[in-house]
Amino acid sequence: SQSAATDQLTTLLRQRAGELLAMAVDAEVQDLLARYADVRNAHGHAGVVRNGYLPSREILTGIGPVPIKVPRVRDRTDSGIEFKSALVPAYVRRAASVDAALPWLYLHGISQKDIGPALKALVGPEAANLSAPVISRLKRNWQIEYAQWSQSDLSRDEWVYLWVDGVYSNIRAQDHRLCALVVIGVNARGQKRFLAIENGMRESKQSWREVLLNLKRRGLRAPKVAVGDGALGFWAAVSEVFADVRAQRCWVHKTVNVLNYLPKSVQPKAKAAIHEIWMAETREQASSAFDHFIHTYQDKYPKASECLARDREELLQFYNWPAQHWVHLRTSNVIESTFATIRHRTKRVKGAFSEQSMMAMMFKLAITAQNSFRRLRGFRHLADVINGVSF
Repeated sequence: SQSAATDQLTTLLRQRAGELLAMAVDAEVQDLLARYADVRNAHGHAGVVRNGYLPSREILTGIGPVPIKVPRVRDRTDSGIEFKSALVPAYVRRAASVDAALPWLYLHGISQKDIGPALKALVGPEAANLSAPVISRLKRNWQIEYAQWSQSDLSRDEWVYLWVDGVYSNIRAQDHRLCALVVIGVNARGQKRFLAIENGMRESKQSWREVLLNLKRRGLRAPKVAVGDGALGFWAAVSEVFADVRAQRCWVHKTVNVLNYLPKSVQPKAKAAIHEIWMAETREQASSAFDHFIHTYQDKYPKASECLARDREELLQFYNWPAQHWVHLRTSNVIESTFATIRHRTKRVKGAFSEQSMMAMMFKLAITAQNSFRRLRGFRHLADVINGVSF
């Protein structure tokens, strides 16, 4: 049957994975022995030699458990030489990819007590060691990791652009919903990184000010551009903390805001007209399309026209920067797409999270997503941006 064939394939993959892992670990120990090949003990014998294996153990991976026996070495010079595998560190029993799957499962509606069974279905019955107490310990570790990450040094990089947004959940703290204030930055090498994921209150100016002051204390220097929704308290706060930052309004948020002032029958045509503005190949074409939208809708739908017109300069800010960067600067979707899962999860569980657990979950989801972020298109132009070249 197809199921049996799949099981045979999985077994074969695990077997081959075990063989490859054993070969790689053996190469590690051979490298260690080669480095100390000239070392001799008091009797003239080789100072570092192989000495059997540690007890066999299994590493839980995305294709199930893979058995491994890590070699031991013996230091006959009593100088403290020992073998430590970088591939299979001591006591590790799960691959990092499995740990990354845990917050993903949790945020997709799998309760803590059901994560073990869910992983069993994904990687096999040998996932039994992932019991509820194990998950609890992992969550505590995530909170520690999050606390350390929140104070990490940012001064070693030049952060050129920022994307900001407030991510709401259905979890309540007293009389308000929890809101995570999220900041992503891109450095001079074009690498996108999460810089802040902080618990805020209704995206207020004071909450954003605290986030920005903490980023500044950690070494963040004023970026060139910040991208976000115009409704954020961020803009009032950033003008105080980083006065020289240019504002770029997110076109996705602005489009939603404008369409809210229009009847549904008009929205498809209006949306296409808005799209024509921010996808124009030149600023002149964008300005022409902008004027056309205002002329078309201002008499019958003045609120929609006013909503668009009042942020004209901030909406077209991206034209001041390298054309390869426009696709990145026009929206804050890099945040929205990452945290869409959280909204789905918290709609299911309502108030089942604590504030601390929620922030740790958001952090783990963010760091997992960050590993798949693509480098900024045209990143070589970032050096010109930093040096103040006009575009």
